[in-house]
Amino acid sequence: MMERIKNTVIWKEDMVYSKQVVPTKQITILANDPSICAWGYSVLNQDGKILETGCIKTESGGKKLRVRKGDDTIRRIREINERLLSQVKKHNIEYIVSELPHGSQSASAAVMIGICMGILETISNALEIGIEWYSENDSKRHSLNKSTGEKLEMVQKMKIIYPNWKPTGTKYIDEAVADSLSIHHLAMKESPALKLFKMK
Repeated sequence: MMERIKNTVIWKEDMVYSKQVVPTKQITILANDPSICAWGYSVLNQDGKILETGCIKTESGGKKLRVRKGDDTIRRIREINERLLSQVKKHNIEYIVSELPHGSQSASAAVMIGICMGILETISNALEIGIEWYSENDSKRHSLNKSTGEKLEMVQKMKIIYPNWKPTGTKYIDEAVADSLSIHHLAMKESPALKLFKMK
């Protein structure tokens, strides 16, 4: 098991929240665009080479499956957990960066946002993997030089920044993956932990 330094909490204007765990050897990063419906993720090495991308799609099936809404939500959480944990194990993930979910317009949406944050924080805490959260606006400003932008703009921009990324042609998958890549791009420029590691 690799050596680590003590966890610290860091606040920064363009970093919503981060729990820093600075590794002492080559790392693999899991970047996320969290959503209970279409969770985009990218796995990259320290040099920015994409190892794998994907989108975890879950759908509500309460009425169709004739189960309670709460039980159906648990099923969706389990599906996301299983996929993310498989990526952590497969690629030996040592650091996590993620967009911070926001903008709930209903009580139900607020619950889903809390679930998304809880999933990643639990993985981080349970497996002692460092995590950083970034805002969507900061991600857009960094990648597109503006705080607003269409999904297609981000897809096109990420294709330029990450030339080894091969979009699937499926709109919701490519948009979710592009957003996760934009978070990685921002983190590599702004993360104190990742900057420190690049100097080693």
